[in-house]
Amino acid sequence: MNEQKPPDPDALHHHLHDVQDLLSRHRLVETLVQRQHVPHQDLVESITSRQALARLRRKLDRLHPADIAEILEALPLDDRRFIWDLVRADKDGEILLEVSDAVRATLIERMDPEELKAAAETLDADELADLAPDLPPEVMQDVFDSLDQEEQEQVRAAMSYPEGTVGALMDFDMVTVREDVTLEVVLRYLRRFEALPDHTDKLFVIDREERLRGILTLESLLINEQDLLVSTVMKGQSLITLAPEDDAGDAAKAFERYDLISVPVIDAERRVLGRVTVADMVDQIREESEAEILSSAGLREEEDIFAPIIRSVQNRWAWLAINLITAFAASRVIDLFEGSIEKLVALAALMPIVAGIGGNAGNQTITMIVRAIAMGRVDPSAMWRLLAKELGVAMINGIVWGGVVGLLAWWLYQNPYLGLVMTGAMTLNLLLAATAGVLIPLIRQRLGRDPALGSSVLVTALTDSGGFFIFLGLATLFLL
Repeated sequence: MNEQKPPDPDALHHHLHDVQDLLSRHRLVETLVQRQHVPHQDLVESITSRQALARLRRKLDRLHPADIAEILEALPLDDRRFIWDLVRADKDGEILLEVSDAVRATLIERMDPEELKAAAETLDADELADLAPDLPPEVMQDVFDSLDQEEQEQVRAAMSYPEGTVGALMDFDMVTVREDVTLEVVLRYLRRFEALPDHTDKLFVIDREERLRGILTLESLLINEQDLLVSTVMKGQSLITLAPEDDAGDAAKAFERYDLISVPVIDAERRVLGRVTVADMVDQIREESEAEILSSAGLREEEDIFAPIIRSVQNRWAWLAINLITAFAASRVIDLFEGSIEKLVALAALMPIVAGIGGNAGNQTITMIVRAIAMGRVDPSAMWRLLAKELGVAMINGIVWGGVVGLLAWWLYQNPYLGLVMTGAMTLNLLLAATAGVLIPLIRQRLGRDPALGSSVLVTALTDSGGFFIFLGLATLFLL
């Protein structure tokens, strides 16, 4: 029996290194055999190739599907396809669920319809609903036709809810019991299962109309007398439940706040539709974190690092184009003060400092605001309070660090007025950065847009152009 250890980044790196090493050896052996003209060359090549492939298969057979998914994402396209062909067919469905959307597309391209159908048929209804958008329509229809009526209804239900809602994450594999039976009856019922659903920490108590009446924890089931009724030991008040329309991000916060393992999902009549588990929430939190990181860099979606060049270009070009426009605008600002720079060359050396410190401060503010929005700790109505606080922070930082840089400028160029201009410019640009860092993500949230998407790009553009204009304008007014 193979035991799965908790995921370890070092272990995953070791597995990846082993697979890459076995791949290199396999290709080296093939190359040497082809170059050496030996008797029965085809037989020798066949034997050595089979031995190398057998070692690779044994390695892959011992790995968890999630580990194989990590390895596939880290391999170039040709190696990825080669390894994918060696993976055991009964792991295909789980691996397709684990890999990123971008990598999943490259794996599905490698599979014929029968392989895709076989992989999809190993999945539960909620997992099949997750995979369905990436499957060819004819394959999905064949799989759907092979399901029984209850499974078909579950797949339809899971696919009917928008992405990012609890309904889209809902798991239909759960255990329900009646309140008018004894704990002994419940235990006998549970023994009929080959295995309980993953992350089962409680049983859902329902009535004849499948309405939720309470929950029976496994702890209560085991420590109480077996002749007691379920209604006696179940918890029926202050239950934590979710509706299928609830936001998945809000559900993840509830799991984190109350240390939950599973929560029932009920409709308006309190009928139990399914459940959401901590595993679903961990995946949701990870996906939200990855999306936030990508959005902050102006990327629309996760990108396969080994994707074709044109696909990567399509994912990145929009915000690069905006960057180009803003950089051109900044250059026009500098051009307005070309005469000032010619008269006082020190301005050219000092102005990147003003722009750079403003950009860093603005990105700090944006990171804090976007994180607070994601955690549900800030509302657009708090905009002015947050702005006042951040302006206070910017003012203090501007005076302190602007003063330090102003003293250095005075010492380097023997010009006290240049130092004062430097201090003033840094303070004003930090105030601009604070204003943009608060307003941009909150305004985007109020408009129903992703507050993280491109916010850092916009702040950097403002602090660059604004920093150049403020510094060179003050220098022109007071130094020339």
